[in-house]
Amino acid sequence: MDNHPAEQSRFRHRRAELAYEVTGRGPIAVYVHGGLVSRSVEDRMGLFRWTPVLDAGRCLVRYDARAHGDSTGEPVDADYTYASLADDLLALLDHLGAAGPVDAVGASMGCGTVLHAAVRAPARFSRLALLLPPTAWATRPAYARANRASAETIERDGAEAWLAARGDRPRPAVVADVPELPPTPPAGLLPSVLRGLAGSDLPAPVEVAALRCPVLILTWAKDPGHPVSTAETLADWLRDAEVHVSRTRADVATWGERIARFLNRPTSR
Repeated sequence: MDNHPAEQSRFRHRRAELAYEVTGRGPIAVYVHGGLVSRSVEDRMGLFRWTPVLDAGRCLVRYDARAHGDSTGEPVDADYTYASLADDLLALLDHLGAAGPVDAVGASMGCGTVLHAAVRAPARFSRLALLLPPTAWATRPAYARANRASAETIERDGAEAWLAARGDRPRPAVVADVPELPPTPPAGLLPSVLRGLAGSDLPAPVEVAALRCPVLILTWAKDPGHPVSTAETLADWLRDAEVHVSRTRADVATWGERIARFLNRPTSR
């Protein structure tokens, strides 16, 4: 990232090595990426700009989720549920020695990870920025069925056949020009990752409603995998939440500035 060199490192947790990077100085803001991608893939996609967050005086910690990117994993379906991935996030905070509450940002799968970690250990988080909340609750079963079918296709026909069929699906217009890169989990782990995600959901409404920290929700329009309805329902349940829906690629490019302003907003905690 511009003028902000990153320090690369790794740590072990539950049969895996998780790769992470620390950039900048100041209060910690940890970021959790979406499913099947990684830090480097998101950088190549050019969706999110982190320089504003660093310029706002944050120490940005990004890591590759279990079995994604440079992190390792095993073919254990339960390792890839949102709740299990939240355990990895909390372990990373322990590894970093984060004694006080931190800010957390999560996209899609990372949104689920962050929310599960926050409801489990609310005192460890000061603010949450939830990007692209995924299908949840009533809209989740169809997504789960599709993921289980994808896992079966990979095991029966191979990852290449699944990727070929996946390439034919329509993409949200707001990100139609963003390059779609191959998934980062190894082919041998993809079925477990997909089944873990199929077995996931966002926390129950009563758990979400108990959160007291400020929340920023950013999403984009007309994406069945990340319906605006999830973002709006989350905002209805949360005590201190704001939602912004992007309808153009140029507006998505403002998310870094929006997150930076949000993280610098005073809290009562």
